[in-house]
Amino acid sequence: MANSDESATIYQVAQRAGVSIATVSRALRGTGPVAAKTRERVLRAVEELRFTPSRLGVSLASGRHAANGIVFPDLSGPYFAEVLLGYEEVASELGRSVIILSTRGRAAVPDLVRDLSRRVDGMVIFGQTVRDDVVAEIVDSGLPLVMIARDAVAGADVVASENTVSAARLAGHLLGHGYRRIALAGGHDNGDITQRWTSVGQVLSEHGLTPPEPSPCEFTVEGGHALGRYLLSGPRPEAIVCADDQVALGVILAAEELGLSVPGDVAVTGWDDIMAARHARPALTTVRQPMRDLGARAARALDELITGARDAPRSQVTPTELVIRASCGTHPLEEA
Repeated sequence: MANSDESATIYQVAQRAGVSIATVSRALRGTGPVAAKTRERVLRAVEELRFTPSRLGVSLASGRHAANGIVFPDLSGPYFAEVLLGYEEVASELGRSVIILSTRGRAAVPDLVRDLSRRVDGMVIFGQTVRDDVVAEIVDSGLPLVMIARDAVAGADVVASENTVSAARLAGHLLGHGYRRIALAGGHDNGDITQRWTSVGQVLSEHGLTPPEPSPCEFTVEGGHALGRYLLSGPRPEAIVCADDQVALGVILAAEELGLSVPGDVAVTGWDDIMAARHARPALTTVRQPMRDLGARAARALDELITGARDAPRSQVTPTELVIRASCGTHPLEEA
């Protein structure tokens, strides 16, 4: 018999048996689609490791909840709040509690994430909050994992909004206004925003324009305000495409402080369609994405993985919609 370990976890059982946690779950329940040989491997691993289900292990084996972990870069701002609300509403319906880890301003994030992964029965990670190598560790451990707003990760579910088509439509709409000097406010994130900038750049290239390099800033009103003052104090762009609505609102404030008119002197667009975008003056042209639905879909996907309703990871892409308002100006065709 292999060396025993009284503190063995369900994740070690899964690794020893060469199966997923969901399969261990079903094997320990004695029900579900588990082949006889696979069940034997799981039970052999349980015996070899002298695995005694803890509260967490029992919850996984019985299909009852312990807790879900969710890792966000920040909990401030309407975007993260909406995603989290959507997640929590569904998790509550499913009878699952939620442990939230915000990484903003925290040291040793990888260690915090590893610690959380040992205390939950599944995890959701937002965007690029966690390094690729740490994500790979979590996948390898067998812990059910769902990524939000991130490129596909082998072994994990992904829930994301559509970026490419809507970004192309936004760029095409601005070109239809006759704008040619276009600035991008907000740096790359190797996820959603990078996809948007890539799509905008492709459309500009197709029209013989050199795609601008995105100007980095904090994705906040304050970050947009500081960058807006910088962009509008030099050679002025005709339009500023912002990474999200908060940045765009900050740019509009900067323009007002500098005595500039939006859209008369510079057009401004955002992304998300938060409530403030509709009530800003001028109202903000933006791309609406289903923020609360992102969280809800992630909660349902994680539950499916935890309960063993499915083993194979999948990707879900939610639709987005270009919303045209006053901040980009009156389109020439609208004047006819």
